[in-house]
Amino acid sequence: MKAVILAAGIASRLRPLTNTTPKCLLKIGERCLLERAFNALIQNGFNEFVIVTGYRQQQIVDFLEAYYPQQKITFIYNEQYESTNNIYSLWLTRPYVDKKNVLLLDSDIIFDPQIVANLLESDKEDILALNRHDLGMEEIKVIVDNKQKVREISKVCSITEAIGESIGIEKMSASYTEALFCELEIMIEKEGLNNIFYERAFERLIPQGYSFYVLDTTQFFSAELDTVEDFEQAKKLIPAELY
Repeated sequence: MKAVILAAGIASRLRPLTNTTPKCLLKIGERCLLERAFNALIQNGFNEFVIVTGYRQQQIVDFLEAYYPQQKITFIYNEQYESTNNIYSLWLTRPYVDKKNVLLLDSDIIFDPQIVANLLESDKEDILALNRHDLGMEEIKVIVDNKQKVREISKVCSITEAIGESIGIEKMSASYTEALFCELEIMIEKEGLNNIFYERAFERLIPQGYSFYVLDTTQFFSAELDTVEDFEQAKKLIPAELY
């Protein structure tokens, strides 16, 4: 299984922290987000990585080559990082992960490595990590059916119907990634939908019979870091054993 990390964004809401540093290289405690992610993945047996870069990409390349010289890392540069969203970065990974088992994660999250372990241990082939908490407008919210399979996943779905937030880590089977990239081809190449969140592709696959189960990982620490306030909050809430 390959790990795919999307790290192309400008992170304008994190300025001035990101004026000279990509978001994934910002530190919580002694380690940056990308180091934490790589350590968690390596701890859980990953040795093949695909990372999509964009904003200040050379800093990311230099960091990973210095800190993880023994790992097999494929770098993909999203030249359109200023005008596209994460769906386009995901699309660029097709030559490397189409029809492959994949763990997809955003680079702007801090998380307990146990979340990855639990996803890998699940007998469900297509499953995402979910955090149950009070929801607002900004979270990627998840609505499920009676089998705990995703029925809707977006920022705009009903807060009252949603059971929690997708934290941005998904385990996908080879059959799912095959269907996903076929749908992305339509969305990107034919419809020009390159500046939206990739969860829209997930939603479009549901009527086609492809959907994620949810794994409740609320017991483990995780946080999405979009703003300076998010970073300050994460520094306060991160458990001592993860600091």
